[in-house]
Amino acid sequence: MKTIRRLYFYVVAFISIEVVLWGMIGLLRSILNPQDVSDNASNLAQALALILVGVPIFLIHWGWSQRASANDAEENSASIRAIFLYGILLGTLIPVVQNLLALINRAFLSTANLYTYRAVVGGTQSWLDNLIAILINLLIAAYFWNVLKSNWKSLTETENFAEIRRLYRFVWVVYGLFITAYGAQQALTYAFTLPSNVLGQIGREVAINATALLVIGTPIWVFSWRIVQDALADSAEKESYLRLGILYLLALGGVIVSLVAGGNLIYMILMQILGAGKDWAEFFQEIGGPISVGVPFGAIWAYYGKWLSQQFSFDENAPRRAGKQRLFSYILSLLGLGATVFGMISLFSVMIDLMLGGSYLSESGFQEPLSGALATLAVGLPLWLMTWRTVQAQALETSDAGDHARRSVIRKSYLYFVLFVAVIGGMIAAGTLVFNLINTALGSSLSGVLKDVLNEFLQLAVFVVLLLYHLFALRKDGAARADVLAEKQSQFKVLIFDQDGKFGESVRAVFAKRASDVPVTVVNISEGVPADLTAEAVILPGSLAVNTPEKLEAWLRSFRGNKLIVSDEAAGVFWMSDFEQTADSAKAMAEGQDVRPRSAKRSTPVWMYVAYVFAALFALQVLLMLMLFGISMVTGF
Repeated sequence: MKTIRRLYFYVVAFISIEVVLWGMIGLLRSILNPQDVSDNASNLAQALALILVGVPIFLIHWGWSQRASANDAEENSASIRAIFLYGILLGTLIPVVQNLLALINRAFLSTANLYTYRAVVGGTQSWLDNLIAILINLLIAAYFWNVLKSNWKSLTETENFAEIRRLYRFVWVVYGLFITAYGAQQALTYAFTLPSNVLGQIGREVAINATALLVIGTPIWVFSWRIVQDALADSAEKESYLRLGILYLLALGGVIVSLVAGGNLIYMILMQILGAGKDWAEFFQEIGGPISVGVPFGAIWAYYGKWLSQQFSFDENAPRRAGKQRLFSYILSLLGLGATVFGMISLFSVMIDLMLGGSYLSESGFQEPLSGALATLAVGLPLWLMTWRTVQAQALETSDAGDHARRSVIRKSYLYFVLFVAVIGGMIAAGTLVFNLINTALGSSLSGVLKDVLNEFLQLAVFVVLLLYHLFALRKDGAARADVLAEKQSQFKVLIFDQDGKFGESVRAVFAKRASDVPVTVVNISEGVPADLTAEAVILPGSLAVNTPEKLEAWLRSFRGNKLIVSDEAAGVFWMSDFEQTADSAKAMAEGQDVRPRSAKRSTPVWMYVAYVFAALFALQVLLMLMLFGISMVTGF
């Protein structure tokens, strides 16, 4: 209940302060801006309305939040409060940066005698508009910065605020990095389209915009990244999954965008080789698009890929460290495999068209699809081979590391996902193939059927090969795992202590069914306990555990292995799994009921699964946005 109330007050306070902030900006702009006199009345009225409505609502809700924070330590250290305070800083300081970028960009353009509306940000604004926005946002940011500083001093529990602060810092890292990358992309674009007559010619603004972006973005990225790196002295920062996730996104984003750009570059080169007919000056300008995107994002891939590897090394648990590395490798392998399969199917389609004398409607003829297929293969196949050979070599190891790799959930998910895609793709190809064959047999026109049949047959062949190869890998994992586990089980000796002969034989019969490779020895304590007994684990009936003979007790006291106690039919002896079962069983005894304790089942809260799903969807959305950004930067759409 507290969480819902807290969420309401902070959300309303956030929205209302933003309304007041932009109302104040609009008010000052309408008063001080001498232009647009006819619109000044409506602008003034709108700004006053925002302020008059927003101020009382903000004061009521922010006042409650401050009083609750001062009187309750839980409220003071709540995650929602931390999100609000750091969110307000982002909501005010990012507009400051944007307005500063617009101001500097237009100043650079004006100095170069170019039209200011060509600025990448704020081309239609005035210097007064930007200064007012910077001033008001800085005043609001300064107030909440002081509130945040005093909040940190009074915190009794800093974990929530530390995590949100870490997120806040990484937002600035990503924000500054992409401004810098965009500036570098614009600079490289200009380098490939440098006009012969620079003065006043269209295109010069690209270099000016790039300079402004680099002037603003580079210091933000360097400063925020330095703060994040300096925080590594704290062990919590090294173990942070947020840091690991951000590094994953940056490295994978760099991979995706740079590979898409590389594929486009190879496509353009192949088109030129196959006779696209462009002159070399035009070709040189055209390849500047993918190069300008691929170079900065390739640098991001290389740089943050290195830091991602460093982040892996911080984990001292070898299996967990290998699992983190494995996730990155399998994602790259899946990307490479998808591009390879798509490239092969496209290439087969082009080859069939060439064999059957098919024609293309585009001016470039077969050159365009052939170049596209070869470029996709040139990017996807090396990526898949490089990553798949590495993870496959790990899975084929006979050591404990290889066993962990084979049993990895990541590997199983990868293999079953590929099998799923292969089965569904094969079903679609086979169904379409059978339909065309039956349709032809029933007397439909033969025109174009041969081409479709060959295409579908080769698609089916690709999916069948994909299915068989990964099915073989999955079966090989299972066989290797079975051999390793069987060897481990055969070396694990188990002793069963018995006193009536029934318990030992019952346990032995169960072992014969469920763990036949585990060597089992039954010892009847009535015949004595041999001094040379050795084992890794012993099994005791409950009656012996609570009433242990002296000889057995002395032997058990010197035993350092695991002890497994099994309930038997001893009267009045019940084995409880936890405190809750103990209390429930005592209550049942008091009420005269039979006691039948069952194993406790601990389940992960549902909200944790929901959080994991949404986190995965968010990560996929970010990766998709990065890929679309790379495509749009290359194609111009």
